Amino acid sequence: MNTRLLSAAALTAALVAPAAAAAPAEAAAAPKPLTGVAVYLSYGKGYPVSRYEPGKGFTKLGAMPMTGQFSASPDGRKLAWITDAGYVRIGDGRTVTTAAKGAGAGAPCLTPVWSPDSARVAYVGKGNSDAGTVSVVGADGKGSRKAGTTLGVCHLAWSANGRYLAGYAGTTEGVYRLDVQTGKAIKVKGVGLANHVQSLSPDGSKVVVAPLSRNAPGGDGSWPGGFRPAVVDVATGKKVAVPVQGSLIGAFYLRDGRLVVRVAGRTANTLVVLDGNGRQVQRLTEPAAARKQTLLQIVG
Repeated sequence: MNTRLLSAAALTAALVAPAAAAAPAEAAAAPKPLTGVAVYLSYGKGYPVSRYEPGKGFTKLGAMPMTGQFSASPDGRKLAWITDAGYVRIGDGRTVTTAAKGAGAGAPCLTPVWSPDSARVAYVGKGNSDAGTVSVVGADGKGSRKAGTTLGVCHLAWSANGRYLAGYAGTTEGVYRLDVQTGKAIKVKGVGLANHVQSLSPDGSKVVVAPLSRNAPGGDGSWPGGFRPAVVDVATGKKVAVPVQGSLIGAFYLRDGRLVVRVAGRTANTLVVLDGNGRQVQRLTEPAAARKQTLLQIVG
């Protein structure tokens, strides 16, 4: 993956404080550029899930299970998935363990999600109602607890501060954010219909979703290969501008608040990195082999 920093002179000027004495602190606070490490899903033969590293290429982590319910850890090294029997399985290298039982199975959108530190997994339990109970368990199977009940049970995303989970309703009628500290869920304003939640901002105040028009099909709940993302303020419903040109096919928040926007290309896709003010600070070219693959994780 090729990396190119934008406007080096302008970026340097932005990082330099008015007072010379403050320059070292400003420079120290600058986030490290992305290197291009990421996790991809191929809908080709065997549905492989692979970690990509520049200079090393693709390394297979596992495969999408037949349930379609799975996710990759933020560190890009582990997988979690749900079996037909409702077992929560963890794959770490060649080791596969069962972290929990009793998960809802048979619906591709009921995907587990990893905590920001790649140490725990949240999943939706079995149930017959539109709302579901979300439980959290350590990847080692320890420390299981219930986090709360929510209508937003599909394609859960976890905020970097660890406090919030967001998902869309199985009916596609809206997105909900669950506070794992209080156990209370609220409906995200400004989202009528949606069929994917890709990311939450670090403080959980903004969500990246795939909105649907009134007559658009909801799909089967599988991971989308690409979609035009909408970034929405949870409290106000206001859409946050994404100042990136081209055909946008996804967006992820990083732990430090930068937003990475995926842009479709003819031979390879591009990742455009925006800072907290919406300024482009980096562009990375994805490997050509990943052009038609689903991007599951960007490893910061």
